[in-house]
Amino acid sequence: MVIINNRDKLEWQESMTVRDLLTKMGYTYSLITVTVNGELVPKENYEDHAVPDGADVTVFHLAHGG
Repeated sequence: MVIINNRDKLEWQESMTVRDLLTKMGYTYSLITVTVNGELVPKENYEDHAVPDGADVTVFHLAHGG
């Protein structure tokens, strides 16, 4: 089980990546920042960065504008 933003739960799957998690959770906003167990994951690593079983993941949208 993976916990997202201290409230949502997602069943963990073998070889789950950050990209897999974002897709399963329906996150499509382009300016997203992700941490896995407190470690910031650069956007270019979303395809390869593994999400371990029991991970605490934080996903937040960055706001922009003027």
